[in-house]
Amino acid sequence: MKNVGEPSQEELATGTRTDHSTRNRVARSVLDHGPSTVADLASRLGLTQAAVRRHLDTLVAENVVEPREQRIYGARTRGRPAKVFALTSCGRDAFDQSYDSLAVDALRWIEQNAGGETAVAAFARARIEAQAAPYRDAVESAPPEERAEALAKALSADGYAATARSAPTPQQGEQLCQHHCPVAHVAERYPQLCEAETEIFSRLLGTHVQRLATIAHGDGVCTTFIPRSTTTTPSASASTAGRNPE
Repeated sequence: MKNVGEPSQEELATGTRTDHSTRNRVARSVLDHGPSTVADLASRLGLTQAAVRRHLDTLVAENVVEPREQRIYGARTRGRPAKVFALTSCGRDAFDQSYDSLAVDALRWIEQNAGGETAVAAFARARIEAQAAPYRDAVESAPPEERAEALAKALSADGYAATARSAPTPQQGEQLCQHHCPVAHVAERYPQLCEAETEIFSRLLGTHVQRLATIAHGDGVCTTFIPRSTTTTPSASASTAGRNPE
């Protein structure tokens, strides 16, 4: 798999750098916004839907993106869900997500020699706690109704390409969506990283949160549900925080 940012030899020879640049913009838009329909991409990039389809065909052939059925949270509307395009693992790698075996090897050593899964979970909590200082500052300086958005902006500054939006039933809460995960490859093997992250979100926002989907689990976006009510502050469930609910 060649890097998304590098034109092929054929493109160099035929002068079609513009096509490659546009494909890179299409792939980058999927990275930043999560699984997207042709119409979504055309609107965001100012392209025709025919042009988007042409670039997507190439990206699918190169194993950068893959078509999926759109996941619907909440009540389904009539009609068949639109097809969306999501980055593949190879596509994420192309955006410099080179999570070598070093991190997995280190966590495996901790698991085998320093206390098993409990030690891995302790490491994951310590790691996210050290990382969370700017998240805490951002959330605490925002009014309650803007805290999810403030957390999303702080996460984006760390490379998570995060957004906050109303849940399918807005009166129930919001969804925090992370369209990129710098540790997705490691979290595939060690979901304790996702679980610790969900727990810190719960503490920062002062409410129980529920992880609906994770990139490490194979979803296109890490999605965390944040209820409107903040009257209670239970910690996130360790059994489901890093995995999709059954």
